[in-house]
Amino acid sequence: MSKIKVCHIITKLELGGAQQNTLYTVGHLDADKFERQLIAGRGGILDKEAKTIEEATVRFAPGLIRQTYPWADAAGFFALISLLRELRPDIVHTHSSKAGILGRWAARLAGVPVIIHTFHGFGFHEFQPWPVRMLFVLLEKITAPLSTRLIAVSADNVEKALAHGIGKRSQYLVIRSGIHLNSYNARPASPEKKREFCIPQDARVILTVGPFKPQKNLRDFIEVARRVRERRKNSFDVFLVVGDGTQRPELESLIAANKLQDSVKLLGWRRDIPDLFGITDVFVMTSLWEGLPRSILEAMSSGLPVIANAVDGVKEVVQDGVTGYLVKPYDVGTMTERLLSLLDRPDLAKQMGEQGKKSIDRQYDIDYMVRQQEELYTNLLENK
Repeated sequence: MSKIKVCHIITKLELGGAQQNTLYTVGHLDADKFERQLIAGRGGILDKEAKTIEEATVRFAPGLIRQTYPWADAAGFFALISLLRELRPDIVHTHSSKAGILGRWAARLAGVPVIIHTFHGFGFHEFQPWPVRMLFVLLEKITAPLSTRLIAVSADNVEKALAHGIGKRSQYLVIRSGIHLNSYNARPASPEKKREFCIPQDARVILTVGPFKPQKNLRDFIEVARRVRERRKNSFDVFLVVGDGTQRPELESLIAANKLQDSVKLLGWRRDIPDLFGITDVFVMTSLWEGLPRSILEAMSSGLPVIANAVDGVKEVVQDGVTGYLVKPYDVGTMTERLLSLLDRPDLAKQMGEQGKKSIDRQYDIDYMVRQQEELYTNLLENK
């Protein structure tokens, strides 16, 4: 029996949950059953990692970028058609909004029999100008019929898509964004790790993770840090931000303007996240929209309480008042009060962290995520 050719398509390979999970899937599909292929935009931090996947065909498509530029999008679209005609996959599986639109139309024109798309969140949201939001909704609506199956990382994403008229309920399947559960067991705080960042051993640490872009709303994270410092003058609290991006100069200026250089540290992209969780007391996320944030799953699996905006899939994993707190986007005052309550009551923070750890079960395991996709690929191709 010949192997099933599966081609994943995604835009720039940043150090994000969608990108990391896509690479893991490509690298861990059963090599005896599947011939693995990947097409991505060029220039991401994970490009080198993609090239090291054994027995996988990895190609980079010019023009396949996150930003919307008509000429680049056209170049990326025709490059995808050419690559798919060359690779001749049985299944195309697209990820992210841009690659999802261009990839599915290219797959249809290239004659690919099975087309799957995963929504890791949406390219449209309520914080966009209305005409822009409606354009992205329209693109998703006219592209959904090309999809043999639509995967969402949260049930909330399914309902949001259907409410906008995107696809039919029968097309949807929820497959959770997975993490390495065993990698995020609660670790003891490492004195060396705190010394690495010049953090006093008795300091309380608040952590967030994400690229420096408007979606992550890191200005609010910095404002929370300012307010906490004002309220806890006799304590030393450190706010760590893992990530990077085009907003770095803006965030650095904001930190300097509020004289928070000793309190807020921008660490850049890092691969020692489990060790950073080990020195963290509270995980905070100020995102305005999300699919199912991998970093929240990792934090909860590490036994940390989470304070986050009540958006999309976040509401499915964080139980307000049980495993942490949910607040409305831009409600910096409430987020500050919730954080102060956990900093002032370490016993409550520990209790919430323990409850959160218990809630991250097999459905969030990254290998289970891959097995679910394998089963889907096999069933869809057999039925086709």
